Amino acid sequence: MLLHDREILEALSSSKVLTSMITPAVLISASGTLIFSTSGRLGRVFDRVNALKAEVEGIAAKRLSHPRERLEHVTELMAIQGIRGRLLQRALSALYTATALFIASSIAIAMNVAFGGPDTSWAPTGIALFGGLFLFAASALLLYESRFNLKFIEGQMRLVNYLKDQITVDDDKPS
Repeated sequence: MLLHDREILEALSSSKVLTSMITPAVLISASGTLIFSTSGRLGRVFDRVNALKAEVEGIAAKRLSHPRERLEHVTELMAIQGIRGRLLQRALSALYTATALFIASSIAIAMNVAFGGPDTSWAPTGIALFGGLFLFAASALLLYESRFNLKFIEGQMRLVNYLKDQITVDDDKPS
């Protein structure tokens, strides 16, 4: 074995490399958790769009009362769900990018520990900082999206209250 090959093998077998690579694991885990919950939120948007579609079908089949009001309501809520879907997709893109950057920073740390020196130590940090910026952007998008979720809920409550107010109950009739 050549001297150069032995130095490379020793550098890669050092526990210092593995220890240094683990450092970004917390950020990778945080990104993964946000990806999981954001995917769930996107799934709920899909479910709500399907429920609104069923309501439109009920209106078209004349199975539901107050068709004009319901159609206005569905139109408003579909717009909100469209905005939510786009925001969640952008947040997922940012989260996947952040995850990739954190993984790249882990690899860059290993490469720097094994082969680099003080003059290249800025690279892993720079990559991780970019990952942090994408994580921040995703969090901001998710915060903004949550406001639209509240608008959707409020819209549903308005329709329920309207329909409730349209019901006339004759309390004077004997049961």
